[in-house]
Amino acid sequence: MSEFKSISELKKLLDAGCKIEKVEPPVYASDIETTIVKVSVKCPDGKVYTIKAYKEESNALREFIRKNKIE
Repeated sequence: MSEFKSISELKKLLDAGCKIEKVEPPVYASDIETTIVKVSVKCPDGKVYTIKAYKEESNALREFIRKNKIE
């Protein structure tokens, strides 16, 4: 199985020195199944990117952030 697009996009931004500003709903707030996750990422150049993930991808993205402790 290939990696979800949202995780690939987040990795690319983090490798470029960007930092996660906000995750909705918060990664550590609840372990309930979510159907949508929005991640706001701010880069050194001041640009803010929003990554959205839905259904299975949203759970995979939250788990990626949790496992890598990048929030």
